[in-house]
Amino acid sequence: MNYSELYKNTLLKDIIPFWENHSIDLVHGGYFTCLDQKGEVFDTDKFIWLQARQVWTFSMLYNQVEEKEAWLRIAKSGAEFMKNHGMDSEGNFYFSLTQEGKPLVQAYNIFSDCFAAMAFAQYSKASGDKEFGELAKNTYDNILKRKDNPKGKFEKSMGQRQLKNFALPMILSNLVLELEDILEPEEVERTIAFSVNEVMEVFLQTDSGLIYENVLQDGSLHDSFDGRLINPGHGLEAMWFMIDIGVRQKDQKLIQRATETIIRILEYGWDEEFGGIFYFMDALGHPPQQLEHDQKLWWVHLEALVALAKAWEHNPVRSIKHWYQKVHDYTWSHFPDPENGEWFGYLNRQGEPLLSLKGGKWKGCFHVPRAMYQGWKSFEKIEANNKI
Repeated sequence: MNYSELYKNTLLKDIIPFWENHSIDLVHGGYFTCLDQKGEVFDTDKFIWLQARQVWTFSMLYNQVEEKEAWLRIAKSGAEFMKNHGMDSEGNFYFSLTQEGKPLVQAYNIFSDCFAAMAFAQYSKASGDKEFGELAKNTYDNILKRKDNPKGKFEKSMGQRQLKNFALPMILSNLVLELEDILEPEEVERTIAFSVNEVMEVFLQTDSGLIYENVLQDGSLHDSFDGRLINPGHGLEAMWFMIDIGVRQKDQKLIQRATETIIRILEYGWDEEFGGIFYFMDALGHPPQQLEHDQKLWWVHLEALVALAKAWEHNPVRSIKHWYQKVHDYTWSHFPDPENGEWFGYLNRQGEPLLSLKGGKWKGCFHVPRAMYQGWKSFEKIEANNKI
């Protein structure tokens, strides 16, 4: 099968046209992300990290695929909207805005900022507008200032159990490569070293081969809901970030460890009864606190496919090919909507659409197009080198 063509055609003929046709706010700028099965807008609130992700997507396509003026115009609409409305007076990004751009929910962690920095960096490269490059740099600097206390005054814990979370080092390992043209080389290398160490030596457990979502400050585990939490999708996403770093640094050992971890996470997280990857799991097999733990989510399966494709490209062992086929067959037979376009985001454990929406508060124009692009490019190289 020609996987590269499947990914490319899905990206350019299905996914991107869906968002071009349904999400652009021609009146106020930015994007609608709450789209029903057919693409109709059902809520006009604008969530900053989804605005940023869509700016990034269309800027990336302009930079990497084709310099289409329509893509640049769409990216500009969101970038200008975010610049004009997205930040408070201290440069922290809000979580959500009204359609017109009035703040609704304050920035209660730094993840809106992470995606804003990615967006501004890609858009600056696409447009040649250095102001957005400066915005990206300033936003990144602000993230680093807040990384030891990401939630700031919105942190709810009383400090008795000081757990650190996997999400920030994971995101930084990708964000720093996105901003490589903007940051000083020393800062890039320092952040890569920090992220790789945190991901591979602190959160990845050598005995189980699993990545925990939360560990104590000294890296040890805690026997509690949060301390036992496994998020297979996060671990798989982080592993393709590690492979990218391994390729950049010509570090085959890192690529090998990431490959082994991908396989271990999939062995652990796969639903043997109904197929697909669980959303959340408890490391000791206790009932997870998340009621949605057994749902099958679009982004988890897409991150698995990207991780497997990159491992296949750079470390094509038989078990990776086996798992790629298994995850591919499940994902492509359950998530795409051939009638209305784009992909369902949320399936129940049995694999049936739980929500018919194509976009909402958490799902936007990001995981599907990014995975389609990454899959396209990895399989172009795999197929060219006859590694299929």
